[in-house]
Amino acid sequence: MEAVTRRRFLAWSGVTAAAALASGVTQVDWSDLLYRAQHDPLDPKAGVLVVVTLYGGNDGLNTLVPTADPAYLAGRPELAYQPSEVLDLGEGLGLNPGLTGLKSLWDDRSLAVVRGVSYPKPDHSHFRSMAIWQTASPSTSVSTGWLGRWLDTSGSGGSPDPLRALSVEPVLPPLLAGERTAAASLPVGGLALPGGRLGAAFQALGAAQPGEPEWQARAARSLSDLHTASRVLGGNNVGKAGAHDKGRPELDAQLDTVAGLIESGVPTRVYSVSLGGFDTHADERATQQRLLTELDAALTPFVRRLNGTARGRQAVVLVYSEFGRRVRANASQGTDHGTAAPVFLVGSGVVPGFHGEQPSLTDLDDGDLKPTVDFRDIYAALLTKVLGSDPTPVLGPTPDRLSGLLT
Repeated sequence: MEAVTRRRFLAWSGVTAAAALASGVTQVDWSDLLYRAQHDPLDPKAGVLVVVTLYGGNDGLNTLVPTADPAYLAGRPELAYQPSEVLDLGEGLGLNPGLTGLKSLWDDRSLAVVRGVSYPKPDHSHFRSMAIWQTASPSTSVSTGWLGRWLDTSGSGGSPDPLRALSVEPVLPPLLAGERTAAASLPVGGLALPGGRLGAAFQALGAAQPGEPEWQARAARSLSDLHTASRVLGGNNVGKAGAHDKGRPELDAQLDTVAGLIESGVPTRVYSVSLGGFDTHADERATQQRLLTELDAALTPFVRRLNGTARGRQAVVLVYSEFGRRVRANASQGTDHGTAAPVFLVGSGVVPGFHGEQPSLTDLDDGDLKPTVDFRDIYAALLTKVLGSDPTPVLGPTPDRLSGLLT
């Protein structure tokens, strides 16, 4: 999904803060973030949620591939993967060959796969279905996102803190808009400083000197902070073109920034990133595998990097799309809008393996898969186990059906 389409989604979704969010009125910069990291750092024991949205309706059946089911091969004979092509997970299921890194995380017991996820009476519209996922309100249109409502209720002393959630996407999504506040926004642009001898000399100016006057010490600290910001927000690109230069995948740059912010102790509890392009009505196989390879190449090193630090190990990553696709391929060797699809949760805090039942490929609802898991059950588990919050004010009464998804 291109940026202009994301903006159309923001305008269509009905979330009242969307226009203000898109204009950047809640935008923060590196100095805001570093100041908070120094004066109000993230508790090393506090959970962090990273939400990865795959815009366009990712085909779940060619992501978590049911190669052992004859109905899969019969429904899409040219589009289907053969058993020898997928990365076997057991139970007749395998990952798309573009997800080699996620397969390694599965082997390391850092990946949970929730099967058959959707909501009652699924909607085939991109805009309506994504609005439902982001507001967590399938039956009624509401003006707040589910994590925006969490923001409204999570501030200390009755004062919501926008920096508790941060979007590093091109536009801030409605899921982060609350009634009283909205998340902060940090465009990923990188921060380039000189390299070589000039860079070394510039960095040396930030070193503290014994007995220097206060004004000189402050100037030195500012230079030191600048280099810290370059490492954190520029993806260690001092002397290079910056984190968001041409040729570097957008999701990779977004997640690199998120990792640096978590490691530096910024007190943000929720981050939002995204990858678009999954509306594969034609020539799906090559397009989707390329996008899943891009997802894998960004997500796998991100998770492994986080697993190396105390704060990073408190992070859980949620990967979802607005709907899956139909079992049968269309005449253009693509797939049309469907319903249920797998959701991935990644990190050291997940209970690894399969959760939820795999939908039948023959017992269909007018050609669509029948959902077996309500996405709000995943949200409830994340709110409870990762964000340490009561899910009821955010989601309403929610059965505790996925309590075993997270540790």
